[in-house]
Order: sequence, then C-alpha cells, then structure tokens
Amino acid sequence: MRALLFGLVPAALLAASPEFHRDIEPILQKNCQECHRPGEAAPMAFLTYKETRPWAKAIKQAVLTKKMPPWFADAHYGKFSNERTLTQADIETVARWADSGAPEGSLKSAPAPRTFLEGWNIGKPDLVVEMPSEYRVPTSGTIEYTYFVVPTGFTEDKWVRMAEVRPGNRKVVHHVIAFVREPGSKWLKDAKPGVAFVPQNGERNGGGMGEFLVGYAPGSVPERLEEGRAKLVKAGSDIVLQMHYTADGKEETDRSKVGFVFAKEKPKERVMTMAAANDKFVIPAGDANYQVDSKVSLARDVKIIAFLPHMHLRGKDFEYRLVQDGQTTTLLKVPNYSFSWQLSYLPEKPVTLPKGATIECTAHFDNSANNPNNPDPKKNIRFGEQSWDEMMIGFFDIAFDANLSPRDLFERPQKKTTSD
Repeated sequence: MRALLFGLVPAALLAASPEFHRDIEPILQKNCQECHRPGEAAPMAFLTYKETRPWAKAIKQAVLTKKMPPWFADAHYGKFSNERTLTQADIETVARWADSGAPEGSLKSAPAPRTFLEGWNIGKPDLVVEMPSEYRVPTSGTIEYTYFVVPTGFTEDKWVRMAEVRPGNRKVVHHVIAFVREPGSKWLKDAKPGVAFVPQNGERNGGGMGEFLVGYAPGSVPERLEEGRAKLVKAGSDIVLQMHYTADGKEETDRSKVGFVFAKEKPKERVMTMAAANDKFVIPAGDANYQVDSKVSLARDVKIIAFLPHMHLRGKDFEYRLVQDGQTTTLLKVPNYSFSWQLSYLPEKPVTLPKGATIECTAHFDNSANNPNNPDPKKNIRFGEQSWDEMMIGFFDIAFDANLSPRDLFERPQKKTTSD
C-alpha cells in the first residue's frame, strides 16, 4: 500500500521532507480550518504550528483512513461542488510530514493566514435573530423539543440569500431549525413571543409547520445561495427556533442565534427545502439491515440544488433516485451514513426535476447489537424526535420561478371543461 501511495507522488516532492508552513498549512487552510478554529465545531484548532504539531499522528491516521475531512458520498454517483476529499498527493504529504517528525520549516514559506469573521461563516449578517434570554438546560432526563417564537417586525418581504445558526452552547445543543411562520398561521398559536414553549403532541404540527429556513446539526454548514436565488420571509412573519437539547450531566445554559444576509433585490428563483419522508415504520429489534422508503413528486419543473439525508443513530445508508418515464437515475448514494456529520451535498450542476417525475429515497437501518451506536438493540424502533428514536427524511432544496406560489408546485393545473 505504501509503495502504491508513493508511486502516485511526483519524484520532486519525495526529495524533500514536507514542512508545516510550506506544505501542510495550505492543505489545512483549504480543507480544515473552517471547522478547526476557536468557536467552531472541531475540538481543536489547526491555525498555527504550535496548535497543530501535537496532533500530527492523529491527523495522519484521519486522512489515510479518509475519516477526515468528512465526506460520505459514493463517487460513482453524481458530482458535488462542496466535495471535501483530499487529493492522494495531499494525503501522502500529510503522512510523510507526520512520519518525519512533523517539522515546522521556515516561517518565510508560510501562506498568508486565512481570514475569518469571528463568530460567522457568512460574513457580517444584515440581521441577527437571538433567543431573548438564556435557556437553562437540566442536568438529566428527556428534554422535549422547545420552541422560541421571535417576531421579525418586517414591514416588507425579505429575501434571504445566506443564513447561519450559531449554537450558544455546543455541548447541549443537538440541533436548531429556524422556521418561517407566515402571518395568520395557526402553528404554535399558544406560544408567547420570546418565551420557551413545549407544545403538546397534538399541537406540534397543528396548522402546518412553517417553512424550513436554515438549520444546525453536527457537521452541518451555513446556507449559502448563489446570486439570483434566495428564500422568502414575508412581511409580518415570525422566526420560530426549534431547539433540541440533550443533557450532559450538569446544568448548562444556552442562548443561540441566527444570522441572515439579504439579497439586494428580488431573485429570479425562490429556494425552498422539501422532504421525501416516511414516519410509518417499525424497525424490528435486532434487524441489521431494515429498509425504509419514501418518495415525492411535484406538479412543476424545478431544479434540485442540494441534498441532506437525515437519520439517527441506527442510520446505515441513504440513497436518492430520480424516476421519470420508467427510467431510474441514482442522484446521491451515501453508503456509510454518520449521525455525527449531518452533511449537505450540493450538485455541481442543478438536477432538473421535471413535473410529474418522482424523487425516491431508500434508507437502511442497523438495529442490531453489532451497531456500536445503537442505544438498545432489544427494542422495536419507530419514528420519533429523540436521538434514540429514528427518522427517515430525505431533505432536498429546490429552486423555481420566484413568481410562482409554492402551492403551484403541488396543485396540477385544472383542465378546462366545456359545457354541452
């Protein structure tokens, strides 16, 4: 294996041992530092030699096994603009650097530091929506989904081109979803603005949930849409924060926030997050490969610009397919799903979903004792909100004519009839 790896590296690179500033730092800047810096998801920073050097052997192991950077798409299906894989040459450079004692080299050969806006990955937000006060997370027990309704006060429609959730306390914030609740919606009608609200089971989706705006989960990335595309927040809407907390053994507090960057003008295409989901399954105890399917079709032509498969701790693999005129095309295949890394997959070119065509999703779950992440292989498992329950949701983002109503995507045009 080592001989094969060395055979792929130009001889000129093999002549000199890699050095941190000249050879390793550019790789870290391009592939790692967005997460490996203070205040971000990674547990250690890789901004300087002093910070990185103690982790040299671990970095080598992570890149050789392709555990890092995290990326789970099968390369045989689709090409994605946000692919996180390292080149074979970069992998071997990192391995040789670690094996040679991880030398620092000359600071003169260091690239210019990569600049970040502290606290945000989307640049300076035009608006920040924050929980009005700290929420106390108990030391133990099941914490039901908690909602905070935050009025925007918008007097005109706003188009959101970029959005990012910043969890206030990553130790206890499992996920956050920011929804748009339009004026007149009955969803969470009993919730008071700014006050933590836990709905009863019958109230969770009463009146229909709001539109998915942006979310946070381990490994997720901010919403960044290209020019000419945006999500809509109508005048008078509220932002609803769905908070999923998990106790960590001691009392914690959280005050999460969401930042928005608005489009300067109405976009040509509106973006919405859709889902092919299934909540009617029972995974038998001990079943190592239980299959769950879902599908959805639309009544208008749209473009798919992102995929986000979602399962919990028993999730094993996930696949999206386009079915049209009897032909089936695999769009994304994730053979080794990870609950710890909720990744989005952005096609290099938008995928056309013609009207009447179907997006089909297939997922497999491992509810056996051989799954080290399985909370209890002796239980039958159903759909549920907590991590020890399961979900099967194939999220995907679509772009369509901004002048269309979302209702048009589902309602087929009525055929005109003539009377005798």
